[in-house]
Amino acid sequence: MYWIEEEEEEPFVVPDDIVDLSFTIRCQALQVDHAYALAQAVAEALPWFESEPQAGLHLIHGADSGNGWYRPEEGDALIYPSRRTPLVLRLPKERVEDARALTGQTLDLDGFSVEVGEAKERMLSNLTSLYARHVVTEHVDAEERFLEEAVARLKEMGIKFKKVLGGLPAIFRTPEGPVATRSLLVAGLSIEDAVRLQQEGIGPYRKMGCGLFIPHKQV
Repeated sequence: MYWIEEEEEEPFVVPDDIVDLSFTIRCQALQVDHAYALAQAVAEALPWFESEPQAGLHLIHGADSGNGWYRPEEGDALIYPSRRTPLVLRLPKERVEDARALTGQTLDLDGFSVEVGEAKERMLSNLTSLYARHVVTEHVDAEERFLEEAVARLKEMGIKFKKVLGGLPAIFRTPEGPVATRSLLVAGLSIEDAVRLQQEGIGPYRKMGCGLFIPHKQV
């Protein structure tokens, strides 16, 4: 008899070369459209941040207007972060200690104050369904065109997936003009591709919260 036992594959270990650094914050309110203001405030507090190619930031999301059942769409409408709402930077591992300089600072976001507290480092997720709240697109009013564009980008990266779903549009104001985005769900990834997509993101304006993926547990 000739018999070869199947070798068990070693489980994929999520690398720690790119991580999220989550800061507690105190903030009574801020505008829905705070992407540019937050990017500028973080860049002022951390002078290296803008030139670090792998750095990105997540926009602040929390309890919304009214009784919390909906999120206002107008850019100058207000959201009300809860005590559990964090400010999260996505960073290369070697920049984590540099970024802790944010602790104790107060960021001015167009007249709204964000007091930054202690930071906690966390690994990227190994879940295989990911969600980006904002992906920059020229096809903000045409969902099918947006999906075609997103699929092409993912394939160019060599990312394999089973499902993509486009979501709500949003417009960010900047001094150079508006930046149009849509949300994007990508599901059916391998763990390796899911981690890579979190590390690399998709599209421009990473420093304004665009193209950054987070785990989506409901798929």
